[in-house]
Amino acid sequence: MDIKVGRRKASVARAFIKAGTGEITINGKPYTSYFGLAYLQNKVENPLKLSDSADKFDVEVNVFGGGMKGQADAIAMAIARALVADNEEKRPALKKAKLMRRDARVVERKKTGLRKARKREQYSKR
Repeated sequence: MDIKVGRRKASVARAFIKAGTGEITINGKPYTSYFGLAYLQNKVENPLKLSDSADKFDVEVNVFGGGMKGQADAIAMAIARALVADNEEKRPALKKAKLMRRDARVVERKKTGLRKARKREQYSKR
């Protein structure tokens, strides 16, 4: 099976699934040690749980860029795409959970003369 890509913010994840026992490896580490926070671990497990494939596939992921939350979202999307490539019948459940759509929100750039993207300089009367 070919590699499926997921993206979120500045993160890019490539997922490869094969028949197995449900082991998830991210950059050579188990996903529980890669993501210390439970809600990020749940985000990564979510596509497998929704498609009833949690103990049927081994997932190997290569991810880079961005922060931990962006990486977790990118991994979830990559796994969802790989599961749909394996079995098209899983698509409706994953689509309903919004795992098949790329979240295009990114950080807005800073503009000249402002403190941040939209925050103004503080007004001084005197």
